[in-house]
Amino acid sequence: MPRFYLTSLGCPKNTVDANGIAFLLQRAGYRPVAYAEQADVIIVNTCGFIADARRESLETLQSLAAELREDQQLIAAGCWAQRDPERLMSWIPELAGVLGTRSWATLPELLGQIKARRQRLVLTEKHAMILPESVGAPGYAIAGRSAFLKIADGCSRRCAFCAIPLIKGDMVSRSIDAIVKDAQRLRDKQVLELNLIAQDSTTYGRDLGYADGLAELLERLVAVLPESSWLRVLYMFPGQITSRLIEVMASHPQVLPYVDLPLQHAHPDVLRRMNRPSDIQEVRQTLAELRSRIPHVCLRTTLIAGFPGETEVEFQALLDFIQEQRFDRLGVFTYSHEEGTPAARYEDDIPEDTKAARLDALMMTQQAISLERNREQIGRTLPVLLEGTDANLTVGRSYRDAPEIDGLVLIEQRVAKVNRMAMVKITNALEYDLIGELVGETADVAP
Repeated sequence: MPRFYLTSLGCPKNTVDANGIAFLLQRAGYRPVAYAEQADVIIVNTCGFIADARRESLETLQSLAAELREDQQLIAAGCWAQRDPERLMSWIPELAGVLGTRSWATLPELLGQIKARRQRLVLTEKHAMILPESVGAPGYAIAGRSAFLKIADGCSRRCAFCAIPLIKGDMVSRSIDAIVKDAQRLRDKQVLELNLIAQDSTTYGRDLGYADGLAELLERLVAVLPESSWLRVLYMFPGQITSRLIEVMASHPQVLPYVDLPLQHAHPDVLRRMNRPSDIQEVRQTLAELRSRIPHVCLRTTLIAGFPGETEVEFQALLDFIQEQRFDRLGVFTYSHEEGTPAARYEDDIPEDTKAARLDALMMTQQAISLERNREQIGRTLPVLLEGTDANLTVGRSYRDAPEIDGLVLIEQRVAKVNRMAMVKITNALEYDLIGELVGETADVAP
């Protein structure tokens, strides 16, 4: 039986695709192994979103290529493979094949063709988006008692800085029935946390004819999940959080009071250059409604520092907005040109040291806010998903902590059993993490 080794880089959506690749390979008779040296086929599911991600993908491929035996095949798959296959093939001559995001379901066939023809092959055709159910693969990836559940892929937005539409194409939503079936499978596998992922979750279902598809989907999902389940929505879009969606989130205990709303900036002129929604007053109203309707809501955003043409006045407006809104969670990236995007044609008149200084200023401002917001949790008793132990410490996450993104809850004792829910009383706070003590073995209540 042939063996394969698969590593996936980048976002959770990539992880779900990698899970689909592994499923199809096993169905074709391949066996997964834990180490590359044990494999006949080595697959790297690359990320091509930004320069740092491409650098990590290249270094991973080069490292594996350096140790490659003659009887092994090295395959580059995923976003960077879709975006720049010829360059990858030239940089890494050891590659047996390149497989794009809209061709991953053909990997077993690709491997057969490579073996039969004894030549390198590239499959990056502009096929329609592959939906997992169309090839019988799961639309999710599980880690412990948590899972990422893909509800759509691609993006129909045209933000000036973003290459996702160039890589994935327009957004394609999975059907509600297919997503609900996956959620039921995850429930039956005792998964406690379902993280719904898409490039733009709030536009889910528009291509299927739904006016408020995410709200519709959440109502269908809560009907099949226990009240103690966690249902988290990631990657919402400004201007798309409807009153009905807020009502659904407020009304069902399974839907976590956690809103990830990447704003990118807060000055209307910068947002217009970004080709993003520029009505900051509407954003203020949405944030106010969320805080009013959903008790203890955790608000997260992501920003870009140093977008082309960003003046000191525009940057100060962004700093002022962060201090005004006091987000619980905040991430910042410095702008970098992405080949093929509209912003790549803008004159980049922001020096790299200025970008770095602005990023530092935003993060220092947010660090104080984050500590203050975390201190507000002291005295609360929260359900916590326990995920690991180390010496005399147990590590978990509350509803305020998305996996692989946010902070942790640190419990100063080692528990005998993890991968379960427990009640934890918060006793102290750090800039990004909370400290607490175990007060109950299980948690059957919502946050």
